[in-house]
Amino acid sequence: MMEKAKTTVLIVLVALSLLQSYLLAYSMPGLGATVRSEQDYVNAEPMGPAASVESVIFPEELIIHLGGNKHTVIYPGTQFYEMILNQRIQGREFKGFQRSPVNVLEWDEIRKNDIGIELRFDNGIPVELLQKLLKLEGDLLFLNETIDRIWIFKTTGTEEVRTFFFSADGQTVYESVRADLTVRDVQDYVGFGQFQPKYTMTADGLYVPDDPIQSTEMVFPYEAYSPDLMQHSLFFDPNTTRAFEDRSGSQIFTDGKKGLQVEQNGKWISYTDPAAPQSLENLLSDNVYASVDFINQNGGWDGVHRFVKQTGEGEGKYILFKQYVEQYPVIETPPFRYGYMRLTVQQGDVTEYSRSLITLGAKSETRNIRWLPGGETLGGRLENYARRGEVTALFPALQAMPADENRMRFTPVWAVRLKDGTEEVLSEAYPSGYEPPKGQQEETPAGGAEAGGEETAQSEELSDEAKLLSSVGAGKLGGQPIGNGP
Repeated sequence: MMEKAKTTVLIVLVALSLLQSYLLAYSMPGLGATVRSEQDYVNAEPMGPAASVESVIFPEELIIHLGGNKHTVIYPGTQFYEMILNQRIQGREFKGFQRSPVNVLEWDEIRKNDIGIELRFDNGIPVELLQKLLKLEGDLLFLNETIDRIWIFKTTGTEEVRTFFFSADGQTVYESVRADLTVRDVQDYVGFGQFQPKYTMTADGLYVPDDPIQSTEMVFPYEAYSPDLMQHSLFFDPNTTRAFEDRSGSQIFTDGKKGLQVEQNGKWISYTDPAAPQSLENLLSDNVYASVDFINQNGGWDGVHRFVKQTGEGEGKYILFKQYVEQYPVIETPPFRYGYMRLTVQQGDVTEYSRSLITLGAKSETRNIRWLPGGETLGGRLENYARRGEVTALFPALQAMPADENRMRFTPVWAVRLKDGTEEVLSEAYPSGYEPPKGQQEETPAGGAEAGGEETAQSEELSDEAKLLSSVGAGKLGGQPIGNGP
């Protein structure tokens, strides 16, 4: 009897052991300890829309050389910019790169005499990222380059089209000897610029419009993410964070390691997540990918942004995305901060993140025509600018300032960029209601008598589409805007 009892107990113990092993192996819910992962703490409430790396890589401007020392500039977000870049350049292939010193050709003469187009990237862009925009095939030397200009032109007196990629160090050019481009392509680029405002180039390569340029002042409604929403997004366990105010009145969240500072009446954040300095090389391309992913997960994107390569100490780890409203980049108006997102990235890990919490409405509430000065007026202001020798770019922009409650006013200005990356307002627009003299609103078609017989003949060979569209939007910044960004 005793033996039977022992056997029965042993069988029960073995069965319980097997059952316990089964439950542990297959992790039946409700049994055992619950382990909370970092993902358990992430706030699932959606914020701004996500973006791809492809959407933040595009040229700052397209410069069309019309021949006869005539030029025009086309800016992102306009009809002609889209048609040239997206429909006529992005689908082409660029292969067979040959390396040469930058002085291989007389570029000033080509700029004056040969029709063509330049794609400009301020501070340059790594070829690895440029491949998100264009179809490029090259050797390892080229693939490791940083490119700040692409120049496509037709040589005068021949049917040859040449394409050059300029290294950002100013020392080297790479010619694509197997570029998928034709003479008709270049002629169409010129056709799109025929009736656009004409620009004159300064001795140091800046482009100044010959006449006033029509622009637009806009007022947008906006909303703002709450600081609590950003806190929940950036801190894995909001229950462990503390909140307090510093002497300046800024609100600060911290979990003992990471910190989130909320400033500007709850409209601007600065996030830090300290990391030990990395001795390994910071790869810019990898850090751009990491930055885009981080923003997608923490706040999203308010409209269109363009990646801008930062130069100087720590190059490769500082990432900047500049905001666009329609075809205009937004320029900061200190002390009000708005119009960019800046990150510091160490080996793919974001250690600093600054951005606005403002998100604009889909449409502007008001729009008023404003004219930006050109010709001698703008040229004089440029020459009299106190830091003239440091200017590397002249461009139209929007100055952002809060209007009334939940409204943002964007006022057009001419801005300059300096060697250290600083951007400042050079000239404000004329007052509302100003109209330039009649003659200054009319544009003479490029390729006329002054441009020489060859350019006249080329103009006659333009496609019907180029002829039709080149007459639209004369006097505006690169044609009609097609929406909030490229």
